Amino acid sequence: MNIFIPLILGIFVGYLLRDRIKFSMDRPMSVALLLLIFFMGVEAGRVEIDAPKLLISSLVFASFTILGSLLIALLGVRE
Repeated sequence: MNIFIPLILGIFVGYLLRDRIKFSMDRPMSVALLLLIFFMGVEAGRVEIDAPKLLISSLVFASFTILGSLLIALLGVRE
């Protein structure tokens, strides 16, 4: 679903009703945000992953990133 259509529609409606709306939108936005985070967690929990393989590949990637950064820092210091 294209997210820009509801966004532009909401901006347009908010612009038209800005002087007529007298209630705060903080509570409905907080509830909507919490529901969004909850359903994102539910969807993330449904994904099946191989955790040990993911952990090992993440550690290898992090190690190479650190070693590369140290190597570039050492090369920069010597010049």
